[in-house]
Amino acid sequence: MISSILLAAAASVPATPAWNPVVGIIISVSSLVIVLLSTRIEKPLVGPKFPILPISIPTFVAAMAFGHIIGVGIVLGLTNIGRL
Repeated sequence: MISSILLAAAASVPATPAWNPVVGIIISVSSLVIVLLSTRIEKPLVGPKFPILPISIPTFVAAMAFGHIIGVGIVLGLTNIGRL
């Protein structure tokens, strides 16, 4: 049985955009920017080293995850104001 609070919350969820290349580009660019900014952290080389970038593998994974979170926020924000 679904709680009435969940039903009320489901009714107030705004429309989200379907995936399209613009959404992919926004998330990719935000992930790339966060990876580039991750080279500025205090100790980016703790753990196994990444073969191409001057950061470690854990730093790369964390930066990509954070970049996706930022990208989703940008996509939802642009959708909310009607620009996407």
